[in-house]
Amino acid sequence: MNSNPGAITPAVLMPRQHVPALDVPLVSGGRYTLGQNPGENFDLIVFYRGLHCPVCAKYLLELERLTEKFAERGVRIVAVSSDGEERAHKMAEKVGGKGIEFGYGLGLETARQWGLFISASRGTTSIGLEEPDLFSEPGVFLVRPDGTLFYGSVQTMPFARPPFGDLLGAVGFALDKNYPARGEYGGAV
Repeated sequence: MNSNPGAITPAVLMPRQHVPALDVPLVSGGRYTLGQNPGENFDLIVFYRGLHCPVCAKYLLELERLTEKFAERGVRIVAVSSDGEERAHKMAEKVGGKGIEFGYGLGLETARQWGLFISASRGTTSIGLEEPDLFSEPGVFLVRPDGTLFYGSVQTMPFARPPFGDLLGAVGFALDKNYPARGEYGGAV
């Protein structure tokens, strides 16, 4: 039971069902619009907290090292935050983003539709950057070219995210074995 009667509960996305729309500008120019020019097998959408988060930078560095292997498996990668253009550019530079497309300006209503948790600023972080007033917490999603959810993971804070090496192995297994998205049952229990 929610102790705050006015609070909003994040959405829960269901595997094999369509995910919410996503349309954000890219630091490289143009836009990322879910469903337009999808990866052959998946779009890997990584929602990160923003430039202020050193854990996010480390996580995205891990992903950048694996981008060629994901591309070999037909996976398009986009990292998205609610940061503005300047901060998103700085994050892309920080991680040397060549294989990751960086989107910015994620609306918090859209973040909620994706089931992401929202945090309020606590001021300056350990790396001396101010947190935005409100920002989304991390989430990682694999979306099929038809716009349906294959895999999803959301966190309430920056720690203990799914390792990208494990996710890469899972993508390979799913493709090799034609493994379906799981967690799809939404009936009575």
